[in-house]
Amino acid sequence: MDRRRVLRGGLLTGGGAALTLLTGGGTALAEPGRGTPALLGRNRPRLTHGVQSGDVTAREAVVWARSDRPARMLVEVSRRPDFRHAQTLRGPVLTPDTDLTGRTFLHGLPSGAEVHYRVRLADLDHRNVSEPVAGRLRTAPGPRDRGDVRFVWSGDLAGQGWGINPDLGGYRIFNAMGAVDPDFFLCSGDFVYSDGPLRETVELPDGRTWRNMVTPEKAAVAQTLPEFRGQFRYNLEDAALRAFNSRVPLLYQWDDHEVVNNWYPGEILDLPQYTEKRVDVLAARARRAMFEYTPVRTARSGRLYRRIPYGPLLDVFILDMRSYKNPNDANGSPTQTHGLLGAEQSAWLKRELRRSKAVWKVIAADLPIGLIVPDGTAQEGTAQGDGGVPLGREREIADLLSHARRHRVRNMVWLTADVHYTAAHYYDPSKAAFSDFDPFWEFVSGPLNAGGFGPNALDGTFGPQLKFVKAPPRANTSPAEGYQFFGDVGIDARTATLTVHLRDIDGRALHTQALTPRR
Repeated sequence: MDRRRVLRGGLLTGGGAALTLLTGGGTALAEPGRGTPALLGRNRPRLTHGVQSGDVTAREAVVWARSDRPARMLVEVSRRPDFRHAQTLRGPVLTPDTDLTGRTFLHGLPSGAEVHYRVRLADLDHRNVSEPVAGRLRTAPGPRDRGDVRFVWSGDLAGQGWGINPDLGGYRIFNAMGAVDPDFFLCSGDFVYSDGPLRETVELPDGRTWRNMVTPEKAAVAQTLPEFRGQFRYNLEDAALRAFNSRVPLLYQWDDHEVVNNWYPGEILDLPQYTEKRVDVLAARARRAMFEYTPVRTARSGRLYRRIPYGPLLDVFILDMRSYKNPNDANGSPTQTHGLLGAEQSAWLKRELRRSKAVWKVIAADLPIGLIVPDGTAQEGTAQGDGGVPLGREREIADLLSHARRHRVRNMVWLTADVHYTAAHYYDPSKAAFSDFDPFWEFVSGPLNAGGFGPNALDGTFGPQLKFVKAPPRANTSPAEGYQFFGDVGIDARTATLTVHLRDIDGRALHTQALTPRR
């Protein structure tokens, strides 16, 4: 039976001491070892930006929240939407050190099930408890439990001067993404534009006026830690995004605009709007803000690349192509071995791909493989433009693809955003300058709410064949014209067929590609 309709058995457990919910209405709480429950007072803490969940697997999940003051995070968890028989987990104390954000880690969840959670905040003296904010998530199928899987992906939010426009429904693409009823959202990066100040009004080509909601942090480029934090808070002011977050778990990946356009480690900026010129300093502040504001499981280690197992049909490999990137130049070295992933991440990816037993291996890349992405006279992306043997960063990808072929790693699908349009690319070794790899697909879809651009030219090194493209008519086309896109992936439990739909801002399918797995 479909796991979307049937809840499987299992225990809900969490780290730390449990709190006992005394009344169905949630008006009183008691802590183990204390007698009288604390009644709610008028001066309660408040959840400021909704709730989020993320990095959900068959048995685990992360729940995120933010408070308006120092408070203890409490998370009720139940398999029922009425929270009957809920267990309440004691989460961390939210303090100014993390901008009053925090995460609670859930363990021992039932696999293949819909799980409901509800977050409250308790004052540190336990005399006042906030109103709850509810969310839900679906756990992945268990290792031997084949269930249908469906997820969406995209990237680029509030870029190129296009922020939250209440007149047009704000970030309304999240309404269309939510209507797909996905198991999770794979964010392909640029989920904030720390280098993209907003103006209150922008004149559009057709004479209309675009009106941005603007906060102090969005009026200039981000340089300090509070300013980077403000980039994330800004996006969470949007009602459509908050509603989506409460229903759909997040798998988060970053790219360049979380820090500054086209950045790489060690870069020194030559931009007059920045007083802090050292990109490494900016990146460290941005990374901290990112981990504070997203439900990423690996935040404690500081590592972004990770594998999310999603039952026997799917493993998601989330890459970090920004933290280990080499400087942007002509990208034509005939000898370099790394330029995007770095030695440690490359070794990890090869090892995890070999170990994966999942039918499909989705590679979440924050940069496309075969598209030429210039950075002035230098190259920002993988491709370097001559269509010949692998050079520069292409050599790292060539090594990975060859390794996968030698070790019979089947059914890789690459997903990305970055270039602000949507497309489907088939990489064909018979038409490539470098052919030591098995054919694979790459799908591009975005932006969520940013300027539309493209299309970019393809580099023939890995033989990419353009099967579909939808791009705006001019550079930096506003979201008001509708050139905003996301992708939708479904995997059928019975046949293991993976189907990709490329969709527009209203959820209309523009292109559909069904892929049959190789055995």
